[in-house]
Amino acid sequence: MPHSDGANKPWSMKKIKEINPQTILDCGTGSGIYLDLIREHIGASVVVVGIEAWEPYIQEFNLNERYDKLFQVDVREHDNFNYDLVIFGDILEHMSKEDAIALWDRVSKQAKYALISIPIIHYPQGASFGNPYEIHVKDDWNTQEVLDSFSHIIDHQVFEITATFLAKFD
Repeated sequence: MPHSDGANKPWSMKKIKEINPQTILDCGTGSGIYLDLIREHIGASVVVVGIEAWEPYIQEFNLNERYDKLFQVDVREHDNFNYDLVIFGDILEHMSKEDAIALWDRVSKQAKYALISIPIIHYPQGASFGNPYEIHVKDDWNTQEVLDSFSHIIDHQVFEITATFLAKFD
């Protein structure tokens, strides 16, 4: 689905405001919900770059016109994570645990902060809207497994379906 659980968004926006990023990379933009929230709660002065692998979403949600820059690529193939904040909004469950950890390791060497939103219950999902990137490859993350798997997490909040985690890198 090109949308995500809304319960975690107020906490996420509070944390984003606290760290006051000037540059943000939104990985797996979907419909652009994080962009809309950032523009509404933080403002237009923040540079927001998006990554979306599924070209039909780029067209349907007008992503090229809405983001400051947009890359059409699988995030695992992207190489520049040099941003104040990298957002993984309901995306890490769409890859193997090994791929998610390898991606996180690369991000931790370039970004200042990262935000993860991820389902923390058994949450299978298929290729919604014909999009193979929507398949939940690892559909059984839990809060402790996320904390154990991803380094530098400084804060998190658990919701009914998802949990959101904030990491700060050195």
